[in-house]
Amino acid sequence: MIERPSPNHGPRPEGAAVDILLVHFTGLPTAEIALGRLTAPDSGVSAHYTIDEDGTLYRHVAEEWRAWHAGAGCWRGCRDINGCSVGVELVNPGHEFGYRPFPARQMAAFRDLARDIMARHRIPPARVLGHSDIAPARKQDPGELFDWRGLAADGIGVWPDPDPACDGKAEPAEVAARLAAYGYDVEGAGLPLTLLAFQRHFHPGWLSGLALPETVRRLRALQRHSG
Repeated sequence: MIERPSPNHGPRPEGAAVDILLVHFTGLPTAEIALGRLTAPDSGVSAHYTIDEDGTLYRHVAEEWRAWHAGAGCWRGCRDINGCSVGVELVNPGHEFGYRPFPARQMAAFRDLARDIMARHRIPPARVLGHSDIAPARKQDPGELFDWRGLAADGIGVWPDPDPACDGKAEPAEVAARLAAYGYDVEGAGLPLTLLAFQRHFHPGWLSGLALPETVRRLRALQRHSG
């Protein structure tokens, strides 16, 4: 691990428990530009860690501090996501600068780090989230190329196993209620953008923002993880 400290942090709220691991992509053309922004005093942003595409791990902020990575967002009614999360950035240009798959070495480094963070803070798999999950109206990261399914097989995050007998039909009110029950801020982002965020995480390759039958099947299957 390489120490590359950022001054952009502060104390966590008194008594706040860290119970979310929040995953980002850097969304900038190069790793060095991203690292510079995360550590520049005037940028107003940071993260606890950044993982380069070759697997190199950088630490910017100690986990006991509140890094500034989430911005405005909400999950299960909590709106201070920075206060209850550890933020990990993965170097990737993002959709603006040439979104591409996350290399194997980068994902291996993330797996190791995620396991450590989850063990230290007793973070349940269902609370390993993407930035787009907590901010559907603003964010797309880590995006549809991130291997959520493979990570869930290793206990990092969850993945729905739909019932093939389910016909996938649902009225908008049911879809909105199920998304909200899982944790999404449907009221704040609106149903289409929330569905799009859900699809980036749980139904990649079908980024319509519509309640497709397979999307509904996956959403229903996910409810067992919502406790």
